[in-house]
Amino acid sequence: MPDRPLAPISGGNRRALPMVAASVTVLAWASAFVVIRAVGRDLHPGALTLGRLLIGVTALGGLVARAGWIRPTRREWLLVIGCGVAWFALYNLALNAAERRLDAGTTAMLVNVGPLFVAVLAGLFLGEGLPRWLLGGALVSLVGVAVIARASAATGPIDRIGVLLCLAAAAAYAVGVVLQKVALRRLPALQVTWLACASAAVVCLPFAAQLRADLAAAPVASALGVVYLGAVPTALAFTTWAYALARTEAGRLGAITYAAPPAAILIAWMLLGETPQTGQLVGGAICLAGVAVSRIRR
Repeated sequence: MPDRPLAPISGGNRRALPMVAASVTVLAWASAFVVIRAVGRDLHPGALTLGRLLIGVTALGGLVARAGWIRPTRREWLLVIGCGVAWFALYNLALNAAERRLDAGTTAMLVNVGPLFVAVLAGLFLGEGLPRWLLGGALVSLVGVAVIARASAATGPIDRIGVLLCLAAAAAYAVGVVLQKVALRRLPALQVTWLACASAAVVCLPFAAQLRADLAAAPVASALGVVYLGAVPTALAFTTWAYALARTEAGRLGAITYAAPPAAILIAWMLLGETPQTGQLVGGAICLAGVAVSRIRR
């Protein structure tokens, strides 16, 4: 494969394909909140993170080998490794720990303050600016997050440590997205995703013993859940996300992830019996309205 960046997509596909890829990502990530909630009863946060990453690295490795390789520069290595440590490792560790304390829907809502962080960081460091349509949509969606969090609190007290873990996950996510965006200026999306995933797996290797012990005691369903998390929300979804991010402004694309919490609430209701409150549904609608606002260019 020649040492050159990906060719740009022309015509209507320039707008359509990245949004299709982003939609696949949002649905996969929404399902991840539910699966983590279920599997987290049998696997510790570090073990679950490592298991998911190992599956992701394996699933992506064959694709990367077939697609070819562009040699990263020293700066690109630092960007990709930083993305892997922040997003693939720290984010997952914090998220897995949070879901041992909070339900899937509430966790998804709290973590989704991340796009606000992305918009600010992208505006400050990537030169994307902070246009009114983006800030307005992010604020509308943040109101939706607050409505859902308040509705969730009505069913019982929210664990403060769980809330802090969600905010830590959101911050790690934002840093990872900004670093990834820069790396994607020249490197292919698939290669960046695999390198970030592999970097995170190396960082999480100290959890290998815990992973073996947890899998030995876990039911088959939980083991299959780990495989799903590695293959779909990690290997597939992070690749489609990187594809979309390479062709869309980071702040604008980050706002689209506000659609994930309403989807997570619906999936959790269907599979885990975590019945959504009326306020959660209203908040989800507000989140989607914010996504629509964030898509306005003028």
